[in-house]
Amino acid sequence: MADSGPEASPRTGNAKMDPVLRNAIRYTISAKEYRTLHEYLLKQSPTIVRNRAPLPSKYDAAIKNKDDYNAAAIRASLRVFLAAQSGLKLWDIITEQILRRGKPTRTTAKSAPFKSPNFRLSISISLILLLHRVLHRFFTRLRVNLLTKDAAPFRRRNPRISKALTARLAPAIGSSLAGFALGVSPGDQFRITVAIYLATRAAEFAYNALEDDGWFKTRPWWFGSWLLMPPVFGQLLHAFLFDRDCFPTSYGNFILKNTPNYIQKRPPGYPSHLAWPTNDGIVDGLAEISRLNYPAFVSPILFPSASQILPPSLSQISPITSSAHPSIRALTCALLHPHEPSCMRTYVTFFLGAVPMFAKFFALILGLFALPRYKLFLKEPVKQMDQLAKNVLRMTIFVSGAIGTSWGSICLFQYLLPRTFLPTQRWFWGGFLGGFWGFLERKKGRSQFLYSTRMSIDSLWKVGVKRGWWKSGKNGDVWVTVASLMLLNAVYEVNPNAVTSGVVRKSLGMLRGEGWVDRAKPVKNEEVAEE
Repeated sequence: MADSGPEASPRTGNAKMDPVLRNAIRYTISAKEYRTLHEYLLKQSPTIVRNRAPLPSKYDAAIKNKDDYNAAAIRASLRVFLAAQSGLKLWDIITEQILRRGKPTRTTAKSAPFKSPNFRLSISISLILLLHRVLHRFFTRLRVNLLTKDAAPFRRRNPRISKALTARLAPAIGSSLAGFALGVSPGDQFRITVAIYLATRAAEFAYNALEDDGWFKTRPWWFGSWLLMPPVFGQLLHAFLFDRDCFPTSYGNFILKNTPNYIQKRPPGYPSHLAWPTNDGIVDGLAEISRLNYPAFVSPILFPSASQILPPSLSQISPITSSAHPSIRALTCALLHPHEPSCMRTYVTFFLGAVPMFAKFFALILGLFALPRYKLFLKEPVKQMDQLAKNVLRMTIFVSGAIGTSWGSICLFQYLLPRTFLPTQRWFWGGFLGGFWGFLERKKGRSQFLYSTRMSIDSLWKVGVKRGWWKSGKNGDVWVTVASLMLLNAVYEVNPNAVTSGVVRKSLGMLRGEGWVDRAKPVKNEEVAEE
């Protein structure tokens, strides 16, 4: 009869909690999460499940005297792995079944699940988090122990090692070794993108730290990150013409879509059976004209019986140049603006059409980014709308001027420079001139400037590998990632305010196991002003 009493219930008995079950729960959810799960889900489950599940109080007692730091690190890494794996799987479904609907499906060789790119990428990200937390705690504890009196003999015997391990930055630099886990992921564009992003962000925050320490007090008023734009735009424009396979596709599509005055579209009434050069064909034609040292334009309207109107390698652009205005002398002008003999009028007309178009585009984009600050708009509507309008106007003029000047400078060089002087390099200098429009955004455009810089670094690296200027070292992107993570962690340790991105600061806190916290003091705006 005693067996039917409540003391015989598995939930309230004195039997110890199964260690396998205890560790499985411990490395999956925290005690607080288990209490919530037990309260809202397990109470609604079948009786057999409720009887087997330990009570929250019993689970708390089982793990009360255990260090939960490593368990929390494992829990976080497992969740990151599951989230990354699910996100990548969802992205595959979207791209294959929705975005590529009606297009030929790509056939990929089947491989073991643990060898798939998605699995390797997910495990790489989760390992970085796990190793960073474990290493940061290890070096922190090691530093504390080496600073005690008991460790004095070790410090005397090993002064250099002791100095390195007891340095303030030892935990920050040591935990950055977790970046080597990036080598688990496939050696594709993702690793290069991560390496470039971390390198540029680390350099940006290191500059901020040096600026806070007074290193640049005597800099000129015009000095700032906008000076990156001339060489960046020059490199991108040159790669766009001569190494388009090393050029970011999104940039190329944006340029070609928004330069109707210089990229001639197929006329509406043009016969469908006749060929018309594509956008890429027009760009290839400009590159070939440069390689041929800018041959003179022979108008078929004035000289219909000429033996050779165009060089054989430029025959694909003849539908555009054949109807060009007879007074045009340069072949590039005949290709870029065939029906307008004045280069200056074409340049001005470009602005008249591009400014309203870009104004609408940036009004939409910047308006969406302003939505999280809707409370400020409700509190100070006139001031916030005025600031938004100024931002839209600056970005519109900056982008319009950069694109228009990059194209228009080619016409300028045709009249100023001899045909054989810098025939291909002048495209770089055309983009260089266009980059000076970044001066208008010098106060609030750092994020846009650094984004373009990352695109340029990626493009330049690929161009250099393609042309044999340098070789791609094995796992070089991983080494760059580790070095950048060391610099980033060091800056965050010494001066958290120098890390001007709240998301980056909180992400570093998560990597260290401190939680989604912000160590920076509220003395700066997140938007860093250059002046």
